[in-house]
Amino acid sequence: MPAPSRAPVAGAASEHPLSGLAHALGCFSLWGLFPIYFKALNHVPPLEVLMHRILWSVAVLLALMLWQGRGPVLLATFRDWRRLRFYVLTSVLISVNWLLYIWAVQNNRILEASLGYYINPLVNVVLGVLVLGERLNPRQWSAVAIAASGVLVMVIGQGVFPWVALTLALSFGGYGLLRKKDGRSAMLGLCVETALLAPVALLVISALAASGAGAFGARDRTTDVLLLAAGPVTVVPLVLFLEAGRRLRLSTLGLIQYLTPTLQFLLGVIVYREAFTAIHWATFGCIWLALALYSADAYLHQQSP
Repeated sequence: MPAPSRAPVAGAASEHPLSGLAHALGCFSLWGLFPIYFKALNHVPPLEVLMHRILWSVAVLLALMLWQGRGPVLLATFRDWRRLRFYVLTSVLISVNWLLYIWAVQNNRILEASLGYYINPLVNVVLGVLVLGERLNPRQWSAVAIAASGVLVMVIGQGVFPWVALTLALSFGGYGLLRKKDGRSAMLGLCVETALLAPVALLVISALAASGAGAFGARDRTTDVLLLAAGPVTVVPLVLFLEAGRRLRLSTLGLIQYLTPTLQFLLGVIVYREAFTAIHWATFGCIWLALALYSADAYLHQQSP
């Protein structure tokens, strides 16, 4: 899923709508296909996959930042200790989100992961109320209540608390809230966050290699290529997202974002044959209804003078 960035101005006319749409479809489709990539690394422990994702992401991001001539901005950020403390917190949140998502995919919990990203916009609304003191209108409260009912259906019907979905939604929602307050670009922020985590990643990968437990360089060439690809796999959708944000209305991006959990949902049900019971239908039905109401409210708000 995307790293939050400064959103385009709501309601602003787009100069390149078709190009923006192509970028948006590209980024949200790639995020939606993430389960295929992480399933291909099913034989590598989630923590090791995370460490490689961090290490190769920062390598790609640093190269991209330097190529764009943004080295001085990056250096100034690392010299700002107050801002660095902020990024330590966001780096913890995004690493928790990444690790849990990888674990969920590898442990046949793709449906629950997709549920987490479906409810993420509604979690953002609730966080806005609790943290920022924002007020909701009746339609927004109804959407939140319907979504909560869907979660309750799963708890009662299956006797299982959907902790994966809620942890993914809360960690990414909290991350997005903090990054929104920061106001800096997604690429710069993610570059700093992965750079802060890189020493830990390098230490863990080195320790695994020294003990003979590491996968990189110890198995087949395909595994090595897949682990190295973690950098581009992370950065390419982010670049597409940033370009889409410059070309499309915020309301349009808000609707297209549901392509990601929808693709994950379809992969979980059709490709990986995860169990989808009547309880799942009821839960996801409530979430989809809540999102329809939430999106309709956002559209009406967008059209109001």
